Amino acid sequence: MTPSRPYLMRALNEWILDNHCTPYVLVDAGIQGVQVPQDYVNNGQIVLNVSPSAVQNLLINQDGLSFSARFGGVPMEVYVPIVAILAIYARENGQGMVFGSEAGAPDPNQPPEPPTPDNEPPKKGGGRPSLSVVK
Repeated sequence: MTPSRPYLMRALNEWILDNHCTPYVLVDAGIQGVQVPQDYVNNGQIVLNVSPSAVQNLLINQDGLSFSARFGGVPMEVYVPIVAILAIYARENGQGMVFGSEAGAPDPNQPPEPPTPDNEPPKKGGGRPSLSVVK
């Protein structure tokens, strides 16, 4: 199966626009291949307004998101690999989807690494399960 993130990005972008809201995309600017204006990167992330009034030639495909825009009056070609997109949401109400929250989040469509002795999760103690009341 191909990754679902590009399909979800296109659908959510259309849904946000159909509801007369402004689509914003949260990007991990530290991922290799990200081409964004570095002056606007904050804590390794940048939020991009991808509404039709803000960008030209928006393309969301299997590889990434690209468009032309002006930042501080300076024209720029923006490119974001699909794995660097952390979220897409409506500016007005925050409705949307988060794809990853930590920097360098792996593509959720890739299978996880098999456990090795170094990265194996700690084993829980044996015995009978029990419940307790928490107040």
